[in-house]
Amino acid sequence: MSRTIWLLLLLLWSGALRGQEDRATARETAGAGGATGAAAEEGRPARTWLEAQIALTRRGFSCGSIDGKAGPQTRAALRVFQAHEGLRANGVLDNATAEALALRGPDFAQREVTAADLARLQPLASTWLGKSRQRALAHESILEMFAEESHAHPALVRELNPGIDWARVGEGAWVTLPDVTREAPPPDARAARVLVFIGERMLQALDEDGRVLAHFPVSIARYVEKRPLGSLKVTVVIPDPDYTFAPDNFPESAEARELGQKLILAPGPNNPVGVAWIGLDRPGYGIHGAPEPEKVGRTESHGCFRLANPDARLLLELAWVGMPVEVLE
Repeated sequence: MSRTIWLLLLLLWSGALRGQEDRATARETAGAGGATGAAAEEGRPARTWLEAQIALTRRGFSCGSIDGKAGPQTRAALRVFQAHEGLRANGVLDNATAEALALRGPDFAQREVTAADLARLQPLASTWLGKSRQRALAHESILEMFAEESHAHPALVRELNPGIDWARVGEGAWVTLPDVTREAPPPDARAARVLVFIGERMLQALDEDGRVLAHFPVSIARYVEKRPLGSLKVTVVIPDPDYTFAPDNFPESAEARELGQKLILAPGPNNPVGVAWIGLDRPGYGIHGAPEPEKVGRTESHGCFRLANPDARLLLELAWVGMPVEVLE
């Protein structure tokens, strides 16, 4: 073999090896959500608003529905996190904040659509009477189910999965979602008290030292006279509650005016009180979950304090009968 041919073969072999190494590195990078495995273990700064929202959600500082935008709920959560970390609470994703919001592990997870997921879907009746006849008030679509599961806005889920036909998605499909695997508070944590800030539309669970365990956007009563200001206590903690529809509470509803009777609605994420009920020592008042989580904090309730369903589930873990709740202007 001539020296020229030998050198040519050597160059081709070296190039093939480099190509294999580059593809392996690319797989590791994609699997770590944009970071190598080592960097993912050590944590990397949250440089974008989407990364910041994911990092905040993992730590119990809810931004509402994750959408990759620096909206008012995201900046509010960031300010509370900054104060918690002893940083300047300015709501700006500066270098110090990005470093404190260290992301460990991938930004995104792959979720398979299963037969069990599809079996749980149900159309939602458009009337109160129709809802009362359903066995469950479940999710209507995989998009709705997966968006709520990952604390994400449906528009973001669509953006992350441009190749999916959501009207026809079936068993075995794989969906990319924000990875919001919880890092804090720990599963055995218990809140010492809860504060509701009416003006800021936010609810916080605090530990015995006054440090924030969890922060959530909250919807409040439309009318001032229905806002229960002052000191309250938790009287009951119920996961996946049913709901008693009382027509008198919905004077704006023509159907309610005609019904003239109470109805019992089955549990489910599309139940009016969502997946959790934390009753307060004021008749008819409580903290609860809600359908359409992207509207929480932006619309107003009939009197109770509404949280997005994932946030309500977390608060349910932290709450206990007798827990103080302070409602502040």
